[in-house]
Amino acid sequence: MRDEDLTRTLLDWYDVHAREMPWRVGPAARRAGMRPDPYRVWLSEVMLQQTTVAAVRGYFDRFTWRWPTVADLAAAQDDAVMAEWAGLGYYARARNLLKCARAIVADHGGRFPDTRAGLQALPGIGPYTAAAVAAIAFDRPETVVDGNVERVMARLHAVESPLPAVKGELGRLAARLTPAERPGDHAQAVMDLGATICTPRNPACGICPWRGPCAGRAAGIAPGLPRKSPKAPKPVRLGYAYVGRRADGAWLLERRPDKGLLGGMLGWPGSAWCDAPDEAPPVAADWRLLGAEVRHTFTHFHLRLHVFTARLPQEADPGRGMFLAPQEFRPAALPTVMRKVFDLARDAV
Repeated sequence: MRDEDLTRTLLDWYDVHAREMPWRVGPAARRAGMRPDPYRVWLSEVMLQQTTVAAVRGYFDRFTWRWPTVADLAAAQDDAVMAEWAGLGYYARARNLLKCARAIVADHGGRFPDTRAGLQALPGIGPYTAAAVAAIAFDRPETVVDGNVERVMARLHAVESPLPAVKGELGRLAARLTPAERPGDHAQAVMDLGATICTPRNPACGICPWRGPCAGRAAGIAPGLPRKSPKAPKPVRLGYAYVGRRADGAWLLERRPDKGLLGGMLGWPGSAWCDAPDEAPPVAADWRLLGAEVRHTFTHFHLRLHVFTARLPQEADPGRGMFLAPQEFRPAALPTVMRKVFDLARDAV
């Protein structure tokens, strides 16, 4: 089947089966003249990185209710945005959201650039997000390649070379199918196909619009594609976390450095995360080690935290961190690993 026929077949399928999402303008609405809001497209794409649609919906609704425009987000307090982001992970994304929103307001009059190059020049926007916003929001003929698209291309063309080495080839195959007309709908159609039909396990080949021309299905190897090179095992790092509370109920917390994991987020004072942590508590007190530990997995390592708790005197003067009054402390605003520490230690202090 010719590339243009593959594209047309997929768009016909998308016109009927497009998923409904709070940030998406569906094919019927687009035919009626409704255009996507670049702000909502950009926000959703940033949120969806390394995260599922189901996990993002609630966050997206809260963000757009609280900050309905890019100008509103640009004017937001950093702490408020970081608190709303808590639980989504990869916190550098939230910091980059603010940098990007403020650059759009300061340098572009509150309007998103409408080209891939212009978008990629903004802080925090990489090649994938720039292509996605350019295609979906502005109908630029850009090729959008995420994990769903890679899987669909590998199966459609029976590409047996493993990821990540084959990423470039899969991107070129996807680019051949990107049309000049409706590129935004096409980009979303391929992603929908991968998310709902050409799934990682048990693909529903019998109802796939590309079942006929799919070389992977014809060869009987589609479920095993794309192949992946073996991953090295994740190392385990150790650390300490200190949960202290004053007699008046105030909690001792500290803000992490802007750069690095959980950058700019509030959390419990603690040690470096390494093979052999060695760091003194933030204030002299009768610190007691809890019998259980907190375990959390990041992208590149597993973390095991030993948690110490202490009741602190009212006059305690910590060498690091700050006290937060109980009415100002929101456990839900902590990043996930710090919330795990709180859940373990809350009854001990």
